[in-house]
Amino acid sequence: MIAEVVLVVCLTGFVKKMSATTATVIFFLYAALNGFTFSVIFYVFTMESIAATFYVTAGTFGAMAFYGYVTKKDLTTLGNICLMVLLGLIIASIVNIFLYNDMLYWITSIAGVIIFTLLTAYDVQKIKKMNIIGNEGTEEDTKESIQGALTLYLDFINLFLYLLRFMGEKK
Repeated sequence: MIAEVVLVVCLTGFVKKMSATTATVIFFLYAALNGFTFSVIFYVFTMESIAATFYVTAGTFGAMAFYGYVTKKDLTTLGNICLMVLLGLIIASIVNIFLYNDMLYWITSIAGVIIFTLLTAYDVQKIKKMNIIGNEGTEEDTKESIQGALTLYLDFINLFLYLLRFMGEKK
């Protein structure tokens, strides 16, 4: 898990300074490591609940990505609010590791679903605006693509994990 955080920090913080090839390798390394880490859910939850959660996540993600892409409304304020609330969610989740309060667990679960649903629309709109620059085919364009892919990957994975708290049936 620590290695995953380090890879995400490397990609988000230093992608401008690294080559597109290095960024791509780090992204694929992160995705593979993430896949290995999440393989544990197949031992904990039933296949039916994992599949149902995946379908709900994919549908929700697709709908919000479509909304973020086609809406004329500027979602910047919404995105900034979501990022602030996400910080609170992270703090509450860390605190709840020590307290393990059921009510706080469910509140953070609901908040997580809402936050990552809204962030999906915001991030798609942000990526769409970012790609109007006109740098198609350049190394900078490739790096922007990797950043966008990482952002949407994180939105999807987190939305899936928060939905799994509600929909997951343990074995």
